[in-house]
Amino acid sequence: MNPIISKVSKTVIPSKIIEKSKKQIGETAFRLVEKEIEKYSEVEELEFGGSFAKGTWLSKDADVDIFIKFKKNVSEEKFEKISKKIGFDSLKKYSPYVRYSQHPYVEAKIKNTKINVVPCYDVKIGEWKSAADRSPFHTKFMEKSLTPKMRNEVRVLKTFLKSNGIYGAEIAKQGFSGYISEVLILEFGSFGNLIKSISKINENQIIGKTTKKFDTSIVVIDPIDSNRNLAAAISDENIGKFILISRAFKEKPSLEFFKIRKARTSNKFWNNLLVVKFNFKARSPDIIWGQIKRATSTLSTQLELGGFTVLRSKSHTDQQKEAYLLFFLESIKINEIYSKSGPEFFREDSTHSFIAKNLKNAELVWVGNNKKIISLEKRNHTDAVNFMKEFLKKNLQVGIPKGLQSDFKQGFKISIGNKNLSKSIKEEAAELISVDGTLLHFN
Repeated sequence: MNPIISKVSKTVIPSKIIEKSKKQIGETAFRLVEKEIEKYSEVEELEFGGSFAKGTWLSKDADVDIFIKFKKNVSEEKFEKISKKIGFDSLKKYSPYVRYSQHPYVEAKIKNTKINVVPCYDVKIGEWKSAADRSPFHTKFMEKSLTPKMRNEVRVLKTFLKSNGIYGAEIAKQGFSGYISEVLILEFGSFGNLIKSISKINENQIIGKTTKKFDTSIVVIDPIDSNRNLAAAISDENIGKFILISRAFKEKPSLEFFKIRKARTSNKFWNNLLVVKFNFKARSPDIIWGQIKRATSTLSTQLELGGFTVLRSKSHTDQQKEAYLLFFLESIKINEIYSKSGPEFFREDSTHSFIAKNLKNAELVWVGNNKKIISLEKRNHTDAVNFMKEFLKKNLQVGIPKGLQSDFKQGFKISIGNKNLSKSIKEEAAELISVDGTLLHFN
């Protein structure tokens, strides 16, 4: 394992030229924001944050985070309003736009480098007022805690996570953040040690120190806030992939783990794919992603209640106007009849009402060998397309988040398979009917 890690280590360090260029971009942005904050007495100071400040960035896609530190007595309304104004006015030459985490921040691009202008309160440790207040403490903590060798080990880990599609804290990805990568390397000392530990990690295992209990697959404690579980933002799917590829890499180390591996699609399942497409009015990517993920989850539940087995589901959006809710079903068409289990015959009141009701409405009623009263019911819909069309027309308020309802009222399309999908959407949809690329490492 060590020779492979050593080879990768040499490739992830940014060159002096790239480092110099990134530093110039960061300083340019910093000066522009610094000039703007002079207009506002509510602002205490400005500082760099994120991987750029900590020296753990990857050369291809490093963002520059600039934190505006507000006085702690500033109202939330002013905090958001002033920070957006500073961000837009300082970066006006670079087409700035608003992004959201738990509160808005401004993003722009200078020479393909994302600049994030993020507001936070200037508070003492533990006295958090906004989601970003911990970030300056994260920066200072990692600056003093990570050795130069560890910083490079973080880069190796980030490359490993990116190559296997599980890097990124944004809601669209729900993967491992840059900060979690730093915490993990700090905790285990090196990438190699981390791989060995994750390979044999137990369910609900706690990484770090805390007295609080958390109910997630694994728990990763924030070193500057022992009540915060960093792993809560990572999906179980991505935690599972990390554990599996760590085991595979430990057993059979290879440079292939640091290259993007294509999934293997089973084309015979395209006709099991139900697609709901709609257009939406422009909004922040973080907001639309949250809305379509909730819609997909709710509609999956409704399909199941309608008798359709949902094997996998996912959401996708171009972040401009189109959104897709995708469902891989066991079958697009199901039987017209199904059996429904009622109460056990020992329960007098409930069996009486169940029998009385179902003698009128069910096709058949009988006493089962499992001590339960069974009824044979008839479904209203046996076709997934018709089921979904009728459900969305009649039950929009039940199945769709409030923020999307006006978009759905403008119209939606429901289809089967990939015939009406563009190339990029087809690639997204194909993930649902593919053997995951990370699992192919076990070949």
